[in-house]
Amino acid sequence: MEYFNHLEELDAESKYLVHKSKEAAAHAYAPYSKFCVGSALILEDGSIITGANQENASYPLCMCAERVALYTAASLHPEKKILKLAISAHKKNHKDLTSATSCGACRQVMLEFETRQKKPIEVIMLGSDKKWIKAPSVASILPFSFSKVDLDF
Repeated sequence: MEYFNHLEELDAESKYLVHKSKEAAAHAYAPYSKFCVGSALILEDGSIITGANQENASYPLCMCAERVALYTAASLHPEKKILKLAISAHKKNHKDLTSATSCGACRQVMLEFETRQKKPIEVIMLGSDKKWIKAPSVASILPFSFSKVDLDF
């Protein structure tokens, strides 16, 4: 795990993905929480896929930005590996980014993608201490995970 005090300290690709995730957050549908989240991932061929959170009056039916981007990538480019994923968030009508790390459900889905492709997915996110986190893999941010191995009898 690497930590950075400022966005400018990240490598160019990570900064670009954060920028794309911030753009995606502008497309969030968040009338209830007013917490707009965007996600951007890069595929092995350089394609960028973005996603934004989508809320629903029936809260369990909401979808996080990370899963929107992941499912879009799987639908459009099922054979391509995901190299890196960035998450950013802001409160409605605020331009400044606020901390946002992936929820447990998203981490579980992200791990499934990482396991399927047999290659780590780097994760970039802004922690609650306002430091940027660069995780080398999804597995590194989801200890004691549940996987296919747990289903084998």
